[in-house]
Amino acid sequence: DKATDPSIPEENWECIQRFCDQVNTDIEGPSLAPRLLAHKIQSPQEMEALHALTVLETCVNNCGERFHNEIAKFRFLNELIKVLSPKYYGTWSSEKVKSRVTEVIFSWTVWFPQEVKIRDAYQMLKKQGIVKEDPKLPEDKILPPPSPRPQNSIFDTDEEKSKLLARLLKSNHPEDLQAANRLIKSMIKEEQEKSAKVSRRMNTITEVSENVKRMDELLENYKRQELSKCDQETLQTLFQRCEKLRPLLFRLASETVDDDEALGK
Repeated sequence: DKATDPSIPEENWECIQRFCDQVNTDIEGPSLAPRLLAHKIQSPQEMEALHALTVLETCVNNCGERFHNEIAKFRFLNELIKVLSPKYYGTWSSEKVKSRVTEVIFSWTVWFPQEVKIRDAYQMLKKQGIVKEDPKLPEDKILPPPSPRPQNSIFDTDEEKSKLLARLLKSNHPEDLQAANRLIKSMIKEEQEKSAKVSRRMNTITEVSENVKRMDELLENYKRQELSKCDQETLQTLFQRCEKLRPLLFRLASETVDDDEALGK
């Protein structure tokens, strides 16, 4: 609600970033967030819908593969299509909102060429005459890096790339702007992979902690010979799952050598 507040004309980047962080840390985040955003994008208040589209695009930049998988499903794409379709909200959605939604879907066909459903959804809009022509997304249109960013963002920590990017962005030459755009895309991809790793690590640690806690409880009862056959089977299942998670934990730990706090966990 704060990130899409229609009473504020400017983007509230602090709240937008907090929303992205929540998506990344909550195990259900990537599946819940698109539903919340779809509701806001369909708002009759233009500013609320536009803010929600900014949040959506920021999540695409920040929230990794699981989020991408959700927005590439027809379930979510249909919610965006409703904003454009005269059968649904297209008759009263503002032109500005409809234009942004069209740009977003079209840009995904460019950035996620492997997602067939996105392409199919966009082609259907063209076939039905809802989209008359492709929005212009020139190569020298700069994709904004995630903003604001966590302190350990690659945009801040990789000094060499950040300096090169700053120099390219100041240039007036189209080839420099194209190079900047390519650099931003590669840095965003790197950041997404980093974020996905952190999310996977946190989810694994949470699962292990919960499994071990449950095993402790069952073993306590086992010592007192109070364990039913069903509980014994549960204990066996938990043990097998922990055995499978053990090598994954070791691998995650070896990837985390530069982060003392995470390694401690």
